[in-house]
Amino acid sequence: MAKNKGVRIIVTLECTECRSNANKRSPGVSRYTSTKNRRNTTSRLELKKFCTHCNTHTVHKEIK
Repeated sequence: MAKNKGVRIIVTLECTECRSNANKRSPGVSRYTSTKNRRNTTSRLELKKFCTHCNTHTVHKEIK
């Protein structure tokens, strides 16, 4: 028997500055993982996290 999907899912957050900026110091994109409640938060998650490539706090958006 297969179990049904839970309410909480793991999402990946990616830096928006690293993705759009081609002239940055080091190659790569900052990514974090987090969990969200699928029922309460149906839209894409946006959190302000520290980006090691930009050396600043930037907005990280949920990616699929």
